[in-house]
Amino acid sequence: MKEKTDSKDESLRSPSAAEHRKSDLPPAPTETESEPKPGLSCLKRFPSYLQLLRVLQAEGEEFVSGTVLASVHYLEPVIVRKDLAITGITGTPRVGFRVNELITAIERFLGWDAQTKAILVGVGNLGTALLGYRGFENYGLRIVAAFDVDPKKIGKVVHGCKVQPLAQLGAFVRRGEIKLGVVTVPAAVAQETVDLMVQAGIRGIWHFTSVKLKVPDNVVAQKEDLAEGLAVISHRLRHVLTSPVPPGGK
Repeated sequence: MKEKTDSKDESLRSPSAAEHRKSDLPPAPTETESEPKPGLSCLKRFPSYLQLLRVLQAEGEEFVSGTVLASVHYLEPVIVRKDLAITGITGTPRVGFRVNELITAIERFLGWDAQTKAILVGVGNLGTALLGYRGFENYGLRIVAAFDVDPKKIGKVVHGCKVQPLAQLGAFVRRGEIKLGVVTVPAAVAQETVDLMVQAGIRGIWHFTSVKLKVPDNVVAQKEDLAEGLAVISHRLRHVLTSPVPPGGK
């Protein structure tokens, strides 16, 4: 079996030009269509766009300009237009983008237009926090089950999720046709946990471990490294604390 390491920059498929003419919104992508490959930075900007768009939608705004969306990341409007073009949506000159259509297009492009069921393995402090985070529902993610090997945790209900023995993971995944797994276990057992998920039929691994994990070519993995974020904020804080205070500053 050919293996690969974590990939953060996966290819996503976009609709063909012929299909665009059939609808105001881009059709759902299929596995046979070719598409542009968005960069990681581009993908990371979409949630912020979506958050602003939902605020505008709640305020009754019908249109939004690329300039307004660009203000979220302090970007040039042309970059925003290039980002949004990947979803199949184009704006109207001097008018902008229709807010409702743009929300639908982004959610469809990211796969957030339908609920994705996931399982979580490792009900420690981080796993418990993730189980309790209700914001995932805004992005089409629902963690439907939690698993652990600790007898003291098994059987307990954590934020509405009953903790089940890890031995039952395979049957649960196959029965529920679950395709996404969240891994919050210690690094020493991360690979064997992922292997168990893959054997059960999981196709996407979202993990919070410090190690590189190997997965088959037909499985995608996304690593969230808290140390990376801490390194960025620590460096910026050091720079702020050692920089001269501007006139009038505190």
